[in-house]
Amino acid sequence: MQIEVVGVKFRNSNHIYSFSPNRLKLKKGDKVLVESERGNDIATVVSEEKIIDASVLTEGLKNVLRLVSREEEEVASQNDKKAKSFLDDIKNMVKKMGLEMKVISIEGNYDLSRITVNFTAEDRVDFRALAKKLAEVYKTRVELHQIGPRDAVRIMGGLGLCGKECCCCQGFGDCEHVSIKMAKNQNLSLNPNSISGVCGKLLCCLAYENENYLQLLKQMPKLNSIVETPEGKGKVVYNDLFKKIVSVRFDKESISEVKEFEVDKIKFENKQG
Repeated sequence: MQIEVVGVKFRNSNHIYSFSPNRLKLKKGDKVLVESERGNDIATVVSEEKIIDASVLTEGLKNVLRLVSREEEEVASQNDKKAKSFLDDIKNMVKKMGLEMKVISIEGNYDLSRITVNFTAEDRVDFRALAKKLAEVYKTRVELHQIGPRDAVRIMGGLGLCGKECCCCQGFGDCEHVSIKMAKNQNLSLNPNSISGVCGKLLCCLAYENENYLQLLKQMPKLNSIVETPEGKGKVVYNDLFKKIVSVRFDKESISEVKEFEVDKIKFENKQG
C-alpha cells in the first residue's frame, strides 16, 4: 500500500521521523504539532510530502496535528530553556540520593506538561524515588531515560580524532551499525585508541565510508593470492585502493622483488569484498 509521509525533526534530536501529513499542505521549514509516544510536541518539517510503500515502516504512522504559530514557537522555546535550567538541581538530588547515574540533559516538551531526564549509568538504576520527588518539585510528568554513550556525546558535544566536531553533533547521528569489519575493509589499525570516538565506541565515520571501500575492494585481488602479471605469476602483498595499484611479490630463487601493476593489467579470480 502506498502512503503519503513528511519527514520531521524534533528540537533535541538529529533523527528524521516519518509522519502522516494528515491532509495538510506542508513545506520544508514549517513548525508543526505532532503526535508522539511521549505526548504531543513541536517539530520542524525537513522533507516535504512524498509517497512511500507502507511496508518500509517499522512502526505505526502518527499524524501531524496542525501548524503552530510564531507565538506558540516562542513559548515552546522558553519552556525548553526553563526545563534545561533544572539541570543543576536535579544533579544535586541524584547526588544526595546516592544514585549511580550521571544526568546528561533535561528536555521539556512544548507546553512543559512533561520533562525528560536523560542519564547514563553502568547498570540498571532504581530511580522510582527520584521520579516521585521530581514530580512533586516540578508539578509535571517526569520521565527518566537511560541513554548510551553515543547519545551522551551527541548531547554534550566534543571533538573527534580528526579535530572536527563529532559527526553525531553535526546532525549525522542516524548512522547504520558500525562493526570492526568496516575498519578491516579500510585497512585501518585495529588499535582501539585509533578507531574509537570520544564515546568509546567505534567511529561513526567508519560506516559512512564503508560502502565506497566495499565497491573498490570488489575490483581488487585478495591479499596473498596468486595473480598473473605481464612479468609472470606473483603473490599480492598490498592493494592501493584509490590508485588501483597492486603490489606483487616475485620470489626467484633466493631473491624476492616487489613490483607495482595497475589492476587492469593483471589477471586474477579471487576478488575481495
